Amino acid sequence: MTTTHGVVRVEHLTKSFGPVLAVDDLTFEIGPGRVTGFLGPNGAGKTTTLRMLLGLVTPTSGTATIDGRSYVDIPRPGRTVGAALEASSFHPGRTARDHLRVLAPQVGVPTRRCDEVLELVGLKDAARRRAGGFSMGMRQRLGLAATLLGDPQVLLLDEPANGLDPQGIAWLRSLLRYLAGEGRTVLVSSHVLSEVQQTVDDVVIIAKGRLVHASSLADLEALARREGLARRSTLIASPDPARLARMVEERWPGRATPVPGRPDALLIADVTAAEAGAAAFAAGVEVHELVPGEVNLEEVFLRLTNGDTDAPSAPEVAA
Repeated sequence: MTTTHGVVRVEHLTKSFGPVLAVDDLTFEIGPGRVTGFLGPNGAGKTTTLRMLLGLVTPTSGTATIDGRSYVDIPRPGRTVGAALEASSFHPGRTARDHLRVLAPQVGVPTRRCDEVLELVGLKDAARRRAGGFSMGMRQRLGLAATLLGDPQVLLLDEPANGLDPQGIAWLRSLLRYLAGEGRTVLVSSHVLSEVQQTVDDVVIIAKGRLVHASSLADLEALARREGLARRSTLIASPDPARLARMVEERWPGRATPVPGRPDALLIADVTAAEAGAAAFAAGVEVHELVPGEVNLEEVFLRLTNGDTDAPSAPEVAA
């Protein structure tokens, strides 16, 4: 028998609000130990799907299950699923700690767990501050603390990076990777692929309520390269930056841009590390660093979500 522990499964899920079809025959599956990006433009149906997973919206047809059961059928659901769908559901007069203390009995955890999760999300020093004075980023952290109260196996997070500064986003990435590394199932929605590209293992992309792509991130990158929809870039550095600049401009005119804080380095667009290294060797340019850049997936993401009929498809994520 196949285990369902930590498995989130959506099968032929459909939701209509009157004449508006918000989610249209959506099917995908995700499993434990992975961070999955649930992606699509604003209005694609991501939040509606999450609300159906949490029993807050009744599907028109199809099913949305966690561990093989609907959310309403899970005993002590707060110990199984942690969800953050918004960052503003706090009483402004309550402190961060008091907000969690109100939730703790509902989840079934002792008060000491409130302090543990506040420390985990970096709010230990703000525990006695009123939530009404929190920044958007601090509210996001408090929302995450609430999702973690019951030490859940499954985390469903809707746009968790909203309001976070670059340092906060880096912190969030580390936290999500840590949680997945513990064997949890982590689903993170976003309308910006680049926001989660450095965090996720898998992607589920929807547009107009329908699935347009589901695969591992590595498979999406490979698909982008095959279809010519992704740009490569290479950082190259030399102790003779003037000679390097001349070589690059002669070989690839207009493709090089400076690297902030690195006067010895250039970033060359649409050039692989192997091509840059070979050109430097042929030109007799000494190279101290040669770093292949990440594939930029924004173009393939935009084509997929804009309903381009020529956009490639791929198999769904395997659990």
